[in-house]
Amino acid sequence: MLTAIVMLNITPAKITTVGKKVAAIDGVAEVYSTTGEADLIAIVRVSSHDEIAKVISDQIAKVEGVEKLITHLAFRTYSREDLDAAFDIGLD
Repeated sequence: MLTAIVMLNITPAKITTVGKKVAAIDGVAEVYSTTGEADLIAIVRVSSHDEIAKVISDQIAKVEGVEKLITHLAFRTYSREDLDAAFDIGLD
């Protein structure tokens, strides 16, 4: 599974509409409204690089109101669940 973090700058009056449209795209796991440099952050989870290109370039980038996007590909995930599993010896 590949994960991309997509930071989106949106036309101000369209943040809610764009957020809903992006969230409805297959391959988009989550969309967050944020403060800071990005108006929205979308988490894309797909199984191939071709799918990342299709979801981001062919779909997200073409949603009306998207002014700019910056994509980051994740190499590793560090989460509480991962750490808990690493130290689990199966005794409950």
